[in-house]
Amino acid sequence: MKLTSRHLVICATMALAAAAASAQDFKVGIVNLDRIFREANSAKAAQVKLEQEFTKREKEIAEFGAQIKAQSEKLERDAPTLSETQRTTRQRQLVDQDREFQRKRREFQEDLNNRKNEELQLVIERANKVVKALAEAEKYDLIVQEAVYVNPKLDITDKVIKSLNASNGR
Repeated sequence: MKLTSRHLVICATMALAAAAASAQDFKVGIVNLDRIFREANSAKAAQVKLEQEFTKREKEIAEFGAQIKAQSEKLERDAPTLSETQRTTRQRQLVDQDREFQRKRREFQEDLNNRKNEELQLVIERANKVVKALAEAEKYDLIVQEAVYVNPKLDITDKVIKSLNASNGR
C-alpha cells in the first residue's frame, strides 16, 4: 500500500516536473526528513527526552539479564554436586526468569518504539508547519519530502532546520 502511494507521488512529481519545463515560474523544493531528525533542535530534544525516560528501565533490564547469566553460570559450576531434584528446580527457575526477562525486554522495546514514534510524529508535524509557511512565503509550487536524486539547489532542508530552530520547534 505504501509502495503504491510512493509510486503515485513519484509519478505526480514527474508530471509536475514535466509541466515545470514548460512553465518558467514553477518552483520546486526538496526537504530531507532524515537531516531534520538529525539536526533540528526539536528532534535532538526529543531524543534526549526519550533517553531520560527509558535509561533507568533499560539499565534495570540489563541488570536482570546479567543476574540470570550469573545464575546460569553458577548452575553449570554447581551442577555436578547438586542432586537431580535441585538441578531440575534451579533449571526451571532459570527458564522462568529467562522467560520473564524476554517479556520485559520485548515490552521495553515496544514502549520505546511507540514513544519514539510519538516524538518523531511531533517533530514531523512541526516541520510540516514550517515547510507550509516557507512554501507560502517563498511561493513554492511543490515541496517534496523524499526523492531518489536531489539537485542541491532545490534542497531547502537548511531553511527548514533554521526556521525550526528559530521557533524552538513550536
